[in-house]
Amino acid sequence: MNMKKCILLLLLCFYFAGCKEKIVVESGYLPIADPYVILYEGQYYAYGTGGTVEGEGFACFSSDNLKDWTREGQALSAADSYGTWGFWAPEVYYIESKKKFYLFYSTEEHICVATADAPLGPFRQEVKRPIWDEKSIDTSLFIDDDGTPYLYFVRFTDGNVIWVAEMNDDLTGIKQETLTECIKVGEPWELSQDKPAKVAEGPSILKKEGVYYLVYSANHFESKNYGVGYATSDSPMGPWKKYEGNPILQRADGLMGTGHGAPFCCKDGSWKYIFHAHWDSTKVQPRTSYIKDFVISDQGTVSIGGPLIRPQVLGSTSSEK
Repeated sequence: MNMKKCILLLLLCFYFAGCKEKIVVESGYLPIADPYVILYEGQYYAYGTGGTVEGEGFACFSSDNLKDWTREGQALSAADSYGTWGFWAPEVYYIESKKKFYLFYSTEEHICVATADAPLGPFRQEVKRPIWDEKSIDTSLFIDDDGTPYLYFVRFTDGNVIWVAEMNDDLTGIKQETLTECIKVGEPWELSQDKPAKVAEGPSILKKEGVYYLVYSANHFESKNYGVGYATSDSPMGPWKKYEGNPILQRADGLMGTGHGAPFCCKDGSWKYIFHAHWDSTKVQPRTSYIKDFVISDQGTVSIGGPLIRPQVLGSTSSEK
């Protein structure tokens, strides 16, 4: 090998030795509101209002550490759904007995459900129609220990009011004769001082040691005082007793408009709560999502606290010197 070739080879070695993979950040935040997370086969999947780049519907993001997320594309497109606008508050559940994933959501202020074979979708409605005809939003599914499915959602009966009904076995409709009111606005923290509205929404249901916990948001999502509270019952149908220490999340870590989230189980068996907040102290939109610890104590008290996780969305990697 002559001298010129040796020098060229040496320069190439130095060049590639100086290269490294650069992680490209698509956004320094998770661009969804009304967020929901499901853990499936060791991977976290997040869905929410907004965040799509392919038109109306819902995007899906995945993560293995809750901090760094990858955009996985469109989970549900409007073409596969009833409705063409107002796609809000998706929640995804894997129903083992049916070997399918169920996506509950709102569109055109009607509640719907679509199914898929994988958490990434594509989710589709085989029959493009709402769960029922009345205008409603913010669905959340709960299946009790005896296998009875319940759907919690918001009706516009006195502002935004949380109701519950038993679902049919196929999870596509509700038994309207079981409709029962759960939570309506009444406490001082729930009443917005800057928005003329009565809002209780974003329900989530858990059960621990025979006690049912209904976690919800109240005030108004555009208010800096939007927050999270909870109520308890010895039945999934209520009656519900609100916790005297509410709200359990409000203006946390310098964030404003903190609310409409959902608790989820982590890989280690602990629980966390994902929620959205205003863009900053002066602007509501675009709302973005954050994560904190979610705990039900031995005394039965719910708390949302601990370190704040600020998710980011990573793009593709590239090489740089």
